[in-house]
Amino acid sequence: MAIADTSRPVVSGMPAYEGAGMDALRAWVDEIAALTKPARIHWIDGSRAENDALLREMVDEGRLIKLNPEWRPGSYLARSNPSDVARTEGRTFISSVREEDAGPTNNWAEPTAMRAELEGVFEGSMRGRTMYVVPFSMGAVGGPLSHIGVQVTDSAYAVVSINIMTRVGSAVTKLIAEGADWVRTVHSVGAPLAPGEEDVAWPCNDTKYVVHFPETLEVYSYGSGYGGNAILAKKCFALRIASVIGREQGWLAEHMLLIRVIDPKGKAYHVAAAFPSACGKTNLAMLRPTIPGWRVETLGDDIAWIRPGEDGRLHAINPEAGFFGVAPGTGESTNVTAIETLWGNTIFTNVALRPDGDVWWEGLTDEIPENLIDWQGNPWTPSSETPAAHPNSRFTVAAAQCPQIAEDWDAPQGVPLDVILFGGRRATNVPLVVEATDWAHGVFLGSTISSERTAAAEGTLGELRRDPFAMLPFCGYNMADYFAHWLSVGGKLRHDLAPRIFQVNWFRRGADGRFLWPGFGDNSRVIDWIIRRISGEIEAVDSPIGRLPHIADLNLEGIEVPQEDLEELFAIDPASWLQEADLTEEFYATFDGKVPAALQAELESLRYRLKAAQAAVAG
Repeated sequence: MAIADTSRPVVSGMPAYEGAGMDALRAWVDEIAALTKPARIHWIDGSRAENDALLREMVDEGRLIKLNPEWRPGSYLARSNPSDVARTEGRTFISSVREEDAGPTNNWAEPTAMRAELEGVFEGSMRGRTMYVVPFSMGAVGGPLSHIGVQVTDSAYAVVSINIMTRVGSAVTKLIAEGADWVRTVHSVGAPLAPGEEDVAWPCNDTKYVVHFPETLEVYSYGSGYGGNAILAKKCFALRIASVIGREQGWLAEHMLLIRVIDPKGKAYHVAAAFPSACGKTNLAMLRPTIPGWRVETLGDDIAWIRPGEDGRLHAINPEAGFFGVAPGTGESTNVTAIETLWGNTIFTNVALRPDGDVWWEGLTDEIPENLIDWQGNPWTPSSETPAAHPNSRFTVAAAQCPQIAEDWDAPQGVPLDVILFGGRRATNVPLVVEATDWAHGVFLGSTISSERTAAAEGTLGELRRDPFAMLPFCGYNMADYFAHWLSVGGKLRHDLAPRIFQVNWFRRGADGRFLWPGFGDNSRVIDWIIRRISGEIEAVDSPIGRLPHIADLNLEGIEVPQEDLEELFAIDPASWLQEADLTEEFYATFDGKVPAALQAELESLRYRLKAAQAAVAG
């Protein structure tokens, strides 16, 4: 479609609200428009009719493929540019005034220089395009734990995705008009159109930026139309910026799933869990217990905002309204709940297309289709050398469609937390489950979360990929200060009301390389033990690294796990753990002495207990 150049953008959909807040919002939009020079400005109202019109327009322009409504009603397939398929971590910056506030785990950029650099790339970046103004709320609109923002973007794909992932609409604009604080986010795919120039299905730019300004609560993203680079409400706002807000206001923005576990007596418990990628996070968020009588209701699959309540407990909400999940590996045999969620009204990105107009990806079904169109639009067969779906291909779907979503999943007040879990993917050392002795020990466990790079069959400690609290890519400030903030939040809780903290590891392997634990739905057996622990029904075994189960207390009815495997699942080798303590000390040293003294003390206490255990074995 040829686009004519215009000097003044045509404006549509602007709300009629008045007030100082609305004046500030309009002035900001005008400022961004003057820089980016769009042909049109459209204010998004969040209505179904508006969203449907955007989807139809993208189909007509070749940006989306409408899937067969018989198999996948209301659903679409997008294919990105092959150069734009994932978060751009190397081009993601924290532009704080002081470099030390970004810390060694973030890319830092000096704010004045970065603003000048961004002004250069954003200059005229939306020429020939529509700039959409998208007001959104993270959490229920007006809720006590919620926060709001506005994204301006020249990507209709981003708009329809934000519509799924957040609460979008004029109700948010009304709050801004009435004076509510809001976070400013700016996004451009970085592909201006000259007069008469033909557009492409997925515009983007080889130059990319995702920049956060924590002091002014702003995000600027340029050059990418994909995922978290374009849906700025997600990782950029809900984690990096929100973590900064939480630090100032005394709460936590966390990369955590949120579930309600209901025991056979009908008593409910609430669990938040932090897992790095490829560690079973979505599967746990949609867990179907294999123990009769137990149920799990999904509250959120990726992000939790956690605040102290007036009752002295921590309360958590899922600030998102949708799931943005990795497709490959999600199938009927691994996560039937997710598959049932995707029955329709879903935007798929970079998956394969079947001849019948439905979608497919590796792991969806055990049977591999004979003929597909791959994620780049090329014919594909099982003998093809490349995957049918990109390994980071995605689905975007409303959380409300999940068949086991909790009825009150978006309650503004959130839910009281009983348990916090930390987990990594460890072939060695880390037991199936260990309970922290207190809050400080739990923070220590969270700060040491890691996954092994080495092949599991090698059975050695190997190089560890550190991801403390599963927040390494997402913390908006120095992670040593983040550890201190966790300690501070816990220090203000009553001991008997604070959530109990546990570390889990579904991935420990034997010497022969086998997984020692069946995982998936049987992880409910670990949850069962945890619930009985916090209820005071069972005792635990003290070990140098924390409290472990009596193996006899695990509910193993209906499954067969050899006794030697159970023993290996909880085996603690002091020598290997002392090596692990050395690696933790090396990791802490990267923070130039800023790691809190309480965590350094936890490390030294661990070493003391390990050496005592080693001496006891030696006799």
